[in-house]
Amino acid sequence: MKRLMVMLAAAAMLMVGCQKTETAQGDFVRVENGHFVRDGKPYYYVGTNFWYGAILASEGQGGDRQRLQKELDEMKRMGIDNLRILVGSDGERGVKTKVEPTLQVKPGEYNDTILAGLDYLLMEMGKRQMVAVLYLNNSWEWSGGYGFYLEHAGLGKQPRPDDAGYPAFMAAMAQYASNTKAHELFYSYVRDIITRTNRYTGVKYIDDPAIMSWQIGNEPRAFAKEALPDFEKWLAEASALIRELDPNHLISIGSEGSWGCENDYDSYRRICQDKNIDYCNVHLWPYNWGWAKPDSLIEHLPRACANTKDYIDRHLAICDSLNKPLVMEEFGYPRDGFAFSKESTTVGRDSYYKFVFSLVADNAEQGGRFAGCNFWGWGGFAQPRHEQWEVGDDYTGDPAQEAQGLNSVFATDSTTLSVVREQVDRMSRVK
Repeated sequence: MKRLMVMLAAAAMLMVGCQKTETAQGDFVRVENGHFVRDGKPYYYVGTNFWYGAILASEGQGGDRQRLQKELDEMKRMGIDNLRILVGSDGERGVKTKVEPTLQVKPGEYNDTILAGLDYLLMEMGKRQMVAVLYLNNSWEWSGGYGFYLEHAGLGKQPRPDDAGYPAFMAAMAQYASNTKAHELFYSYVRDIITRTNRYTGVKYIDDPAIMSWQIGNEPRAFAKEALPDFEKWLAEASALIRELDPNHLISIGSEGSWGCENDYDSYRRICQDKNIDYCNVHLWPYNWGWAKPDSLIEHLPRACANTKDYIDRHLAICDSLNKPLVMEEFGYPRDGFAFSKESTTVGRDSYYKFVFSLVADNAEQGGRFAGCNFWGWGGFAQPRHEQWEVGDDYTGDPAQEAQGLNSVFATDSTTLSVVREQVDRMSRVK
């Protein structure tokens, strides 16, 4: 009798486990007929970039769970439910203009406090029905990325833009596209992260609906036209591996669009049409791309907006042909006068945000595939202490290589947040 009771109890637990799995799967963000669906309903969203979320959620250096709770509550209150987050930085510590603390000190050697932070962050986001887009690599130096893997693949110390300049940096990073050893090191990292189980919830990452998408990297680039074939091959291999490890979540590239494909729209199309890529990305940086100048940000708004519309339209046409959604997951505009102070005005930024939001909402309301946008980036309640980030300073939306306050949206930026709230309300009405 006792054995029978044990067997019945085990069967009951198994049924509960199956019910939980079915519920979790029902909560995943999916793509159906070229559109996002969440909980059986169309999903259109306004999100933000919160790259430092896992660090803030840790109990080690840089961790502040009290602030994390406050930031998540404020974003949720505003209707911002989609956060794009860095899994972790790579490489040695103490490097100026690089994110600290580091998650992957050496290949396969991890800082467990950051992994605990990522676990905690996903748990707290799940409680608030928020979802994360987690990027696994970076072509840029500020979190290690390409340069880290190239160094450990045997290519020696890699140049950084702040020391060697961008031409030398980009020439060196172009080696990544064809470096099989660097790819193998990255794939090992991908396996370690995606197969994790959250220590706080006991839920495997692959079963966690708080994750919307795995993203191969932040702005992956070939960095040279001749590297494009190898670059496309690497992205295809990476997406196939992620799909093999995790059949439940969406996969995206993290691409800037054609700008990240050496301005080759055909390359962008080939990358996006891969069967394992569920939706497409673009980024937009009018200042970085030379469409607006520091001394005339407001005067150059018409040109920035016109170029933005043309860029979006060309990528939307590709998405329409592929029947896949498009997300503009990074866009920003400096504060007026190219100032960094939280007290400075944001007339130019607010105007640019309004324009970008209108492109997204207009298309969505017409049943188009422009489904979401993540502005860069959430500074929230941070109190920047230095223009150049230093260890011990609050994290803002601006990584360590950029002036603190350059593209951050703080909780005190009332006019910008008003524009965001208007877009949240409009997107929430799209059916």
